[in-house]
Amino acid sequence: STQSRSSAASDVYKRQAIASLHDMVKLRYGARELTGFPKVQARQMLAGGHKSRFRGRGMDFDQVRIYQPGDDVRSIDWRVTARTQVPHTKIFSEERERPILVISDLRSPMFFGSQRLKSVVACEISAALAWAGLSANDRAGGLIFGQQEQMDVKPRRSHHAVLKFIHGLQDYSVKLLHLKDSDKSDTDRYSLAEILEESRRFVLPGSTLFIVSDFHDLNDDCERHLFELARHANLNFCHVFDDIEKQLPPPSLYAVSDGLHQTLLDTSNSQLRERFQQAFVDRSMRLRKMSEKLSAGLLPFNTDDSVINVLRRAYGKRRSSRRSR
Repeated sequence: STQSRSSAASDVYKRQAIASLHDMVKLRYGARELTGFPKVQARQMLAGGHKSRFRGRGMDFDQVRIYQPGDDVRSIDWRVTARTQVPHTKIFSEERERPILVISDLRSPMFFGSQRLKSVVACEISAALAWAGLSANDRAGGLIFGQQEQMDVKPRRSHHAVLKFIHGLQDYSVKLLHLKDSDKSDTDRYSLAEILEESRRFVLPGSTLFIVSDFHDLNDDCERHLFELARHANLNFCHVFDDIEKQLPPPSLYAVSDGLHQTLLDTSNSQLRERFQQAFVDRSMRLRKMSEKLSAGLLPFNTDDSVINVLRRAYGKRRSSRRSR
């Protein structure tokens, strides 16, 4: 019947519009391949899974050298000392902790996409990064910003913390779907600048920070907050965008929909096309210049891309270009 077909189409739309809990959990397997996940120089000597350039009494053996006055006698290598008849001491590479914090922008402009919704892609990126942090034996957590509210999951070295974060991502994805039923469907409580300002209260020194957003409202206030964040954390931008944001489709009339209402989009106006394209170029260039200025990482994610493939190219195991014959 017509009613059953309409109901089925609605169910398909909802599945495509909401981040899949199953898919986000499954990303933990792909995250294990990200063996080159960012290793930054330690800012403080804490127990953790990543080596720093500091040397001291840590977890991993580094080298043996001749004993020097002031060395800890507990670190003397008695075997080498007996063999050489000269006191030698063991030197250890200090390990450090690098909490992973993922800031997920799930405001209303993210509920857009020609292939997949930016919000769904952002959820998958955020989940994969959290799993990668946990796989690297770091504490992982995140902040999720929706249209009217936010959720924080403090970084912990725990599957429960990552799963809590993932459930939050799905919940906020569902809330985006129901924006059309709200009287405030056209307003967002948070600007990007306010998101960054709020995030500064959660970032611990030495953290690795990922900001997952389309950066549509990047401005001077954002730059000020990003500068402060970069002083204490290893900053990374995950830029989520859709092909239609880069360039309007060929001149014609197109039917566009938000899942409830439908209208026509005329892309034949050449000036409109140029302004639209230039706006994306300007935003992308500003983000790139800011990443260079702050020595921050920048990863572009097209909604048509496989999230794990993009991350694998950035952080996956480097393979030799030569193949065995």
